[in-house]
Formats: sequence, structure tokens, C-alpha cells
Amino acid sequence: MPHYEKDTKIISEVLEELNSNGFEGMGQVIEILLNEAMRIERSKYLNAEPFERTTDRVGYSNGYKDKRVRTRLGELSLHVPQVRNLPEGESFYPSALEKGLRSERALKLAVAEMYVKGVSTRKVANITEQLCGCEVTSTEVSRAAKLLDEELDSWRNRSIGEIPYLYLDARYEKVRYSGSVIDVAVLIAMGVRSDGKRTVLGTSVSLSEAEVHWREFLKSLQKRGLHGIKLIISDDHAGLNAARKAQMPSIPWQRCQCHLQRNAQAYVPKIGMREEAARDIRSIFNAEDGEEAREKLNSLVAKYKNSAPKLCNWAEENIPEGLTVFNFPVSHRRRLRTTNGVERLNREIKRRTRTATIFPNTESLLRLVTAIVAEISDEWETNRVYINLEKS
Repeated sequence: MPHYEKDTKIISEVLEELNSNGFEGMGQVIEILLNEAMRIERSKYLNAEPFERTTDRVGYSNGYKDKRVRTRLGELSLHVPQVRNLPEGESFYPSALEKGLRSERALKLAVAEMYVKGVSTRKVANITEQLCGCEVTSTEVSRAAKLLDEELDSWRNRSIGEIPYLYLDARYEKVRYSGSVIDVAVLIAMGVRSDGKRTVLGTSVSLSEAEVHWREFLKSLQKRGLHGIKLIISDDHAGLNAARKAQMPSIPWQRCQCHLQRNAQAYVPKIGMREEAARDIRSIFNAEDGEEAREKLNSLVAKYKNSAPKLCNWAEENIPEGLTVFNFPVSHRRRLRTTNGVERLNREIKRRTRTATIFPNTESLLRLVTAIVAEISDEWETNRVYINLEKS
């Protein structure tokens, strides 16, 4: 059948399903489109359509293997394209079936583990149905957990390499521990590779004290080959700072300017002064170069010496930590002056974890967070450049 006739047939099937069943037919629509997408992907991979005679092909079509997949739209009946006679060392599996499924599987596991640990049956069943499209049995959890944990553990321990710019941040999730609910830190390391693209280097969940946790996390990144760091960007976390100084003492540190701007408000004695003080501090960070920034800092101290002495003392001690970025190329500074990039990553994690509310254990939390950031990192690494390192 010619391509245009086959395409027309697919479109007709989709339109017929939508016209007949509306939104309730979306599962069937996705099923039709996904099967066609996998078929097209196989043809592109083989450089040939089924039964097509060409010297460019790299293997042969070998029919289809039926597979049923549970999704938020219900259970889909898929026909997975098979191949044969590929060059040695090569294999084919449709990317559509794998892309984005890690976090979906992890979410099922996290929710199912809550059920196993005794959280309200009705609550967990509602969450599972809403987010996963189906109930998850204990047998499915056990089988899926083993496969998923192996995959995610491999991702967390992959080699890293040269990372010129390293961003570090933490957020907190609630976990049940020894009969209580406690806040557990989730550590995140994001980096800019030597090709200018972002990547999530790793994540860690632990019950240990802040400094110990951060130190072990940084050690693990170094053991995986992290090197070539020119700048670390983070907020002023006490545990992180102590660990950073212990593990990476010679690497320059840029303190997040956004957090500095917010922190300054606590030292402004009158509400009516806050807007002007914020504007003055912002002018320091927006200076053309480091010399101008330091001059503006001195002007700020002189201006508020009598009216806001606590602000002056705080500014002299803390604002210079946010000026390290002036030692780096102008074209890089916008991305280096704050932790906004990694904070957006943390907001995405929060969006995906807030449904679970309380995790039954740290393993469940680590599983879900790893799956989320691994998926995001894959997208970043195949997306556009974040910082053009060739520009100075």
C-alpha cells in the first residue's frame, strides 16, 4: 500500500474513533498512533520498508510481538515491531515504549509501597487509579521493583567526566521512620558539560546529618569521575558549605544572588525601606564588572550606615559571596549568578512527589526522585546548549 494511502487510513481510523467515542476513545487513538509510530521507527532504523528491495537496509522486518501496556488511559494493545539479521552488537526496541516510563513505573511502586506499609487503603487506591490508570498488586511491585532498581542504580553510578559548572541544591520530603514522620533531604547535583548542555549528575537521599550527607554525596560524584569544575553555584546551606570546603576547597563558589536578595530583607528595619534597599542591592548584582559591583557595595554600606546598621554588616559579609560570577565570561553570567535552573528541577520533582504526600521509606523516595531526574536529564542532554562555552 502506498504511503499516502496508509497515512490516510490511519487518519481515518483516528477520526472515526474520536467521532464515535470522544474523549473516552483517547486510549484507542493513542494505541493506533503508537503502533504506527513504532512501525515507522522500525522502517527508519532498517533504512527500508517491509519487503522493499534496497542495498541500504541494515536488517529485516520480522513481524510483530503483541504487548499489553497499562497506562493512565487504560490498557493498550500494542504490536511491537521485531527485526532480524542486524549487524553484530546492534539491537532495536521502539523508543516510544521506553521514553518517559521510568517515572511512571517508579510512581506506581512508591504508591504501592504505601499500601503495603498500611496507609489508608481507599486513599492509596484513589491515588493509584488517578495517576497510574490501574491498581498495582504486590506481585507486580516485587517484580517491577527489581528491574527498575537495577536500572536506576546503574544511572546513579554512571561515569560523569568534565563538568565546568556545578550546581548543588537540596529539598525536603516527608518519610516515615521509626513510627514518626520526618523531613529527609533530597540532594541534587546539576552540571553543565563541556559541550554546554545541562545534565543531572546525581541525587541522594539519606537520614544522616546535613554535612555528612553532603560530604558523602560529593565524594560519590568525584569517584564517578567528576572533574574540571571551574565554579560551584549554590545557596548558603550550612552542611553544604562545610562539605564543599572539605571536598573541593580550591574551587570558586558563587552564592545564589536571588537568595541573597531575599535574605537581605530580614535586615531592613522598616517595611518602607525594603523596596529601595532591594533596588540598591540589585544594582550591585547588575554591575558591568566586579570593580563596579564592589564600588556599589561600598556606596550601599555608606548609605545605610546609620539607618540600617544590621543590613550594612550583613551586606559586607555576605554580598561578596555573590560576586564571584564577575570573574567569568560575560556571556555565561546570566546562567551562573543564581541556582534558578536547579530550583526549576526541584519544582518539577515536587510536582511529581506531592501526590504521595508521605513516603514509607527512603528507598521509595530515592526511587521516584531518581526516575524523575533521569528522565529530565535525558531530555536536557539531547536538547539545545544551555551555556555556549565557546563564547567568552
